[in-house]
Amino acid sequence: MSRTTLFLAPALAVAALLGGCADSYYDRRDSVTFRAGDAVESNKVAHIIDPWPKAAANRDIPSDGMRMQRAAERYRTNKTTPLQTTSTSSVGYEPSGGGGGKQ
Repeated sequence: MSRTTLFLAPALAVAALLGGCADSYYDRRDSVTFRAGDAVESNKVAHIIDPWPKAAANRDIPSDGMRMQRAAERYRTNKTTPLQTTSTSSVGYEPSGGGGGKQ
């Protein structure tokens, strides 16, 4: 083999492998160009003073400290009570056996 063939064969193989690396995500974009963004929407947001509602700034959340302390203590000592489920049916159903057929 010639020296040119020894250099050219791996280079062509690498080029063929990299040719399959098309990024299909960017091929199917909804913009005109690769770097196109929502400039109008970005400008609108830049001119909004505070986009959050006034209620979001309220940090005074009413709570009962003693009740929270008791709950934290129950969790710490693993003495929590199980939740009682509510049901709209008065019939007690048993879990199915998974067979699905008649027995």
